[in-house]
Amino acid sequence: MSMHWQELLPADQYRVSSAGMLHNYDRNVLTRLYQPLIGPICLSLYMSLWSELEENRIWAEPTTHYSLMNTMGLNLRDIYEARLQLEGIGLLSVYKKKNGETKEFVYELHPPLSPQQFFTDGMLNIYLFKKIGKGAYNRLKKFFSDDVLPVREYENVTKTFAEVFASDHSLYISDEAEGVKEPLVHQQFIDRQEGTLPTGFEHQFDFDLLMAGLKSSLVPRKALTPRIKTTIAKLAFLYDINPLEMQKLVLGAISIDDEIDEEHLRKSARDWYQIERHADMPSLVSRVQPVIYRTQMDPPRNQEEEHIQRLETVSPLQRLKQLSNGAEIVEADLKIVEDIMLNQNLNPGVVNVLIEYVMLKAEKKFTKNYVEKIAGHWTRMNVVTVKEAMELARKEHRKYQGWADGNKSSAKGSRQKATRTEMVPVWLNKTEEKKTEQKKAATVSDEQKKAIWEQVKKLNVGGDHADAKD
Repeated sequence: MSMHWQELLPADQYRVSSAGMLHNYDRNVLTRLYQPLIGPICLSLYMSLWSELEENRIWAEPTTHYSLMNTMGLNLRDIYEARLQLEGIGLLSVYKKKNGETKEFVYELHPPLSPQQFFTDGMLNIYLFKKIGKGAYNRLKKFFSDDVLPVREYENVTKTFAEVFASDHSLYISDEAEGVKEPLVHQQFIDRQEGTLPTGFEHQFDFDLLMAGLKSSLVPRKALTPRIKTTIAKLAFLYDINPLEMQKLVLGAISIDDEIDEEHLRKSARDWYQIERHADMPSLVSRVQPVIYRTQMDPPRNQEEEHIQRLETVSPLQRLKQLSNGAEIVEADLKIVEDIMLNQNLNPGVVNVLIEYVMLKAEKKFTKNYVEKIAGHWTRMNVVTVKEAMELARKEHRKYQGWADGNKSSAKGSRQKATRTEMVPVWLNKTEEKKTEQKKAATVSDEQKKAIWEQVKKLNVGGDHADAKD
């Protein structure tokens, strides 16, 4: 059973709330800055939930997910997946309470980051730059900017509060005035809050390993402030920098005041990425198979289920490294994987199956045209789970082999190679073994049938002789 059915049912109710006032200007920010990163379905879900809030209110009436499915014209799995992305990017908080057989949810909408926060974030703005390109990115910066007025050329003649108003000291304050600044019981003031930045990076970075290689005489522990640690963790996530490499970047960012220069650290990380990865900017993709598309949630009972679970919990980059015996991945292979995840919109677990299938079949060669052809076929077949990808690869193995042979024959200067034993993934070999066993079983069955008919013939002949004697 898919995970979303365990988390969410159409009959489950939800209420929409807002962490603060949402303004019309937020729609521009969401549409132009967030939509390229999270896609139209996520934006549609946010807007649909927002529409349930009455004007100038921060709570909506309860309704069911079935109603939301009808409103958006989407199935529950797509809504759940979009909800997870809104949570991850900081636009939604979810609260759950069990109510008998069903569950109740509170969907708290967070306002998006302000344009200034977004463009100076150091993470979301980089993903946006990679997604839409330099030209479109600069146009967006211009759209969300305005000319700076030369205020300093003018004299500030603004009056202060004390210059304009006086306080009447004869004013009598009664007991009724106590608590005038507090809201009514069980209520809260409607306010505007800042947008929420993406979080959770600190738990994924090994700060103990980082600090073990940094001498306190070179990098004082006080220099690793909470803000700097957050920046280090975000940069490590953004550019895939391990703690050992990060040690060098941190050492290079120490100022004469024994503080870590945040901007210098950001620039060093970006330069490191461009040199090591031979790429300008990273792209925003799912690290591992989304939970709702995982089929192996229970403890595995055999090797195949164990392998499925492994492919569902490892990133394509890690799987590519594993199949390369831990060697550093070349830029061309990284670009191929990135393209099929973004352009073909394949889930990470499905990409893992594709990587494994191609790498083991083609003697560790990762040919762009061959990979993209299979990826395109899987996209058209709407393959979203690891198990579906395996089954389709088994089913279409001969077709894919034909595509590979076609690529070989069309290559320039190709020569006929000696016959070799084809390497295929274990799960594919298992299927071939099953087919062989079934074929053998069928052969045995035919032989048994033949033996039975021979016995029948002998019985018939014996019967004829008996009749003659009589």
